[in-house]
Amino acid sequence: MKLNELADNPGSAKKLMRVGRGVGSGKGKTGGRGVKGQKSRSGVAINGFEGGQMPLHMRMPKRGFTPPSQARTTWINLGVLQNAIDNKKLDASKAITEDTLVEAGLIRRKKDGVRLLARGELKTKVNITVTGASATAIAAVEKAGGSVTLLKPPAAEAAA
Repeated sequence: MKLNELADNPGSAKKLMRVGRGVGSGKGKTGGRGVKGQKSRSGVAINGFEGGQMPLHMRMPKRGFTPPSQARTTWINLGVLQNAIDNKKLDASKAITEDTLVEAGLIRRKKDGVRLLARGELKTKVNITVTGASATAIAAVEKAGGSVTLLKPPAAEAAA
């Protein structure tokens, strides 16, 4: 077999219709788009428009509300904290703050504060300062011999 003998199976590839190549081609002039109007132009998509009928996304019931002033916190679990201490990313002998968590690469950014959650197990004694913590997380840190200091969230400081 040679390169010039290679060919597709008969009927596997259909020839594309070349539009806009003269009236004799059968798809010349308007290229099968009809006449005038928005849809005859290139680069136009009328997403969600249903010919004047109420579009589906407007017929669906709307639920819920997100208050714009709501504090957005980053969270971290005790298991992740313990793993970082084991891998020497964090020094358990020093106080752990939100900034040290960012520096160690455990969280990307603080946002409006960091909240400590209780998933995983903490075996090391740590003193941690965060904006918020669940009751279970505080109990787990104190059980390991450490302490949790809670900061005022930035929103509460601005309101005061």
